[in-house]
Amino acid sequence: MILGVLAILAVSATALAANSTYTNPILPGFHPDPSCIFVPSWNKTYFCASSSFNAFPGIPIHASRDLQNWKLIGNALSRPEMLPALATTNRSTSGIWAPTLRYREEKSKGRFWISTTLVFDDLPKDNVSRWDNFVISTDNPYDSTSWTDPVHFKFGGYDTSLFWEDNGQVYVVGSHEYEVWPGIQLATIDLQNGKTGPWSNPWNGTGALAPEGPHIYKKDGFYYLMLAEGGTGLGHMVTMARSRHGIQGPYEPAPQNPLLTNANTTAFFQTVGHADLFQDARGNWWAVALSTRSGPEFLNYPMGRETVLTPVTWNQGDWPIFTNVSGTENGWELPPQTLVPEGKGPYVDSPDHLTFPPGSPIPEHLVHWRLPTPDTYLVSPPGYYNSLVLRSSVLNLTGYDGYYTGGKGQTFIGRRQTDNLFTYILDVNASSLREEEDEVGVSVFLVQRYHFELGIVLLSSSSSSSYSDSSVSLKPHFRFRGISNTSVPDTVVPFPSFISLDTAITMEIKAFNWTHYFFSAGPRDQRHLMQTYGYARGEQISWGFTGTLVGPYATTNGRNGSANGAFSVSVGNWTYIPQGQVIN
Repeated sequence: MILGVLAILAVSATALAANSTYTNPILPGFHPDPSCIFVPSWNKTYFCASSSFNAFPGIPIHASRDLQNWKLIGNALSRPEMLPALATTNRSTSGIWAPTLRYREEKSKGRFWISTTLVFDDLPKDNVSRWDNFVISTDNPYDSTSWTDPVHFKFGGYDTSLFWEDNGQVYVVGSHEYEVWPGIQLATIDLQNGKTGPWSNPWNGTGALAPEGPHIYKKDGFYYLMLAEGGTGLGHMVTMARSRHGIQGPYEPAPQNPLLTNANTTAFFQTVGHADLFQDARGNWWAVALSTRSGPEFLNYPMGRETVLTPVTWNQGDWPIFTNVSGTENGWELPPQTLVPEGKGPYVDSPDHLTFPPGSPIPEHLVHWRLPTPDTYLVSPPGYYNSLVLRSSVLNLTGYDGYYTGGKGQTFIGRRQTDNLFTYILDVNASSLREEEDEVGVSVFLVQRYHFELGIVLLSSSSSSSYSDSSVSLKPHFRFRGISNTSVPDTVVPFPSFISLDTAITMEIKAFNWTHYFFSAGPRDQRHLMQTYGYARGEQISWGFTGTLVGPYATTNGRNGSANGAFSVSVGNWTYIPQGQVIN
């Protein structure tokens, strides 16, 4: 039994009984750099934003009324025209970094604000074009389309955060590229036009690597400036300084820095840092932070940096005291369990069974890698009832060299892996494949440089085939392959005799332990004939800033003369079954 042999498994948040005990992560999977707030006037609701990098829709917004059940209520970056440059960001580490979510109520009218950065990570660190900082806002976070177009502002850095003074003056604090300029910068900002005042340098941290992720809080007459330091790996930590003389400082570092870290421990939850602070309905303080479930060896963490929650004791005039992050925590008394009825997305621990009924939108929690090209994903078009039709891209999941896409788009749609143990099932109709290297399949995708997939692909064959042209004979094959920092040989197997391209084929990805993925396929109506064609180790897709996605792709693999939409395939019966969390 996995519970006794491998690990302690967390139950779903909806099954928790103790009113002060909860499990981490609260947002499992690809949800790094969390920023959370409590808004009493919005039905006593907690809202969280997290980084999305190259995923689109981007900047997912989750809501909870009990700090235990978190529902995706929308994506703040939902329209391609909001940020068209996301289509051509280079490098797998580019995209949206560290959104900070804040709420401001003025004259009994409230508004939600996000400040963040679109990063072009291939540009030199002293090139200010590397950083595109902007602010967006909404008066209704439950409506993804209500977020405004970006108001851009000039700043040669990232991880920006807004702060309102008591008189209404707005400040923005951010992280300059620490290898080029002094670390933390502060200025006034006009949120209507993005104009900033002169920049100052209030504090650069304790001297550790990469002072970043700054947030400012005002409490008991002090201005507190909280940072992430140590880099986002095993040395990650939270530090703080405060000023009693105004927002510009001088700032006095906390004598017990770092205030939160799991560095140099054997804890299963590692890389803890990049925190944000908020109060609950009773006035108790909490922190959210990012963490990987990797252990100190930092090898197997394909779900990437996740959002964890930990209680904070912050007495009047004192420094905050953070509880160390672990899988099971005893915190302040939790609010009564209450679900959030608003919003179109699922709870973060929900299973999927998607049938794509006619007239329905693409579900809120499904994402693409960079911006999708138009008319590539069609829900139940004529002749394809209860199906999602994918039009192929020239580029496959790797693209040209693992970094660049040239804005052409990659046909891939996935959901975040939110469970260590899961089964993902998809029915595929591949009968429209016609040319050599036409391919459709399912993938565990981290970034362009790290992914594994099982595809149905047409390849040359010495025997005759009904799928042929005048120059080459083609036969369908299952092909398992991937790209990682280790060698990954292709496995190519001709279709077994009981499968043809006219057969409805079920494809399956299964993580039945927390270190390996298995890729299988077989006839939809004869599941006992399913065969496994490959496996991948979690450590082979553990890298960088993001987390794994699972879903289908369709490509001509760069075939000369082909164009996007060279063929279309339909998929359906999209099923994702959560089967366990490893928390220790």
